[in-house]
Amino acid sequence: MKNIANFLFEAGMLKRTPRSGFQFLGSGAESVAEHIFRTVYVGFVLGHMVKEPVDNDKIIKLCLFHDLPEARIGDLNYVNKKYVKPDLEKAVNDLASTVPFGDEIKDLIIEFEKGESIEARLAYDADQLEMILALKEYKDLGNTYADEWLDFAIKRLKTDAARELAKTILSTDSSLWWFSDKSDWWVKGKEE
Repeated sequence: MKNIANFLFEAGMLKRTPRSGFQFLGSGAESVAEHIFRTVYVGFVLGHMVKEPVDNDKIIKLCLFHDLPEARIGDLNYVNKKYVKPDLEKAVNDLASTVPFGDEIKDLIIEFEKGESIEARLAYDADQLEMILALKEYKDLGNTYADEWLDFAIKRLKTDAARELAKTILSTDSSLWWFSDKSDWWVKGKEE
């Protein structure tokens, strides 16, 4: 039980592990846990968008665990990756050896990294789309660097469903989900 408690504390470390790339963007900040949270939702959506049969539960698990090793190795942005090579295999093996469900987590992380299954490609695209959503939000708030980052993020997408969703994301104002009704409600705070 102590190892399971330690696993849960380790997962909690992701709440305090910053996504390091935002320092180069000049605005925005989120933890790895916040990134994973929306990535899981994006993966769920992508699993329902594709026409071929997929294991949506597996997509969700791949999204949930894809960045878990960052509790041990940190979040390396694209500049860091030019110079630092983390030992992902050791981090995953060390984690997996401590809990009875470790092999399942290890298999999911390996599948995500290999990117060979349709579920892994959709989870990868969910990871990229989460970044695209964040960049679009920052663009809508005036960050002029977000456009250039968006171009590269879109080029990384692997599936048609993700490219289609990215196109819609880019053409949608990020505040419209809550502020599309410009009625008197916003003045009076109640329905008439």
